[in-house]
Amino acid sequence: MSNELVNEYLTSIFNNVLIIEENSLRTSRFKDLSIKEMHTLDVVGTIPDCTPSDVARTLMVTLGTVTASLNRLEAKGYLERIRSDKDRRVVHLYLTKKGRLIYRLHRKFHQRMVEQITDGMSEDEYAVMQKGLLNLHAFLEELK
Repeated sequence: MSNELVNEYLTSIFNNVLIIEENSLRTSRFKDLSIKEMHTLDVVGTIPDCTPSDVARTLMVTLGTVTASLNRLEAKGYLERIRSDKDRRVVHLYLTKKGRLIYRLHRKFHQRMVEQITDGMSEDEYAVMQKGLLNLHAFLEELK
């Protein structure tokens, strides 16, 4: 497979994942969520005692952008802010019941996607794919 074809596949995969996620949200009971808000919930669900700064750093956006998104998500009932007992200046973010439900559904989609990719792979094939993905990840991390 040529590098050009690999690039086409990567670009297509990236775009298709976003389109599928957006369409899934629009046709679900969570149609009030944007894909960016879903990714914010994903960060909050993934990082224990998550803070707004954690979200900004992970999504590579400004704290102001995160604050606006958190305000919307809190108003929609997907997350709550709780001040730290140890340091009242620190705010932790937690998913509500509604937030945990969409988080689990989103994770399940990604899990199914990974299972589809790796289904039937030998250990050697899996190792090669893993090496390629690690290389891609390292390259993208350098560009941050």
